[in-house]
Amino acid sequence: MKKIEAIIKPFRLDEVKEGLAEIGTVGMTVSEVKGFGHQKGHTELYRGAEYEVDFIPKTKIEIVVSDEKVASVLETIEQKAKTGKIGDGKIFVYDVAQIIRIRTGQTGNEAL
Repeated sequence: MKKIEAIIKPFRLDEVKEGLAEIGTVGMTVSEVKGFGHQKGHTELYRGAEYEVDFIPKTKIEIVVSDEKVASVLETIEQKAKTGKIGDGKIFVYDVAQIIRIRTGQTGNEAL
């Protein structure tokens, strides 16, 4: 099992969610986060004063899938989140040692 974490532009979330639903991925956690990478920040003007915006709003998606689904999930996220411009985001893949569904006590792939 793998945990896939994707940091994407917020306005791409609906397309990513729909794409994942089309390939049969159920369940995800979504968080509003802030950060920067190559995109860095930018300067804004507010009431005549300039100030630096260091952290840019992003959306973080977390999904745990079986090893068989990893490639299709990665491909879907990459295709649906891509705008071709700086700041499109990143995808991280982690190994998951164990999963337990609290309600039923199921473990492993059954808990997904």
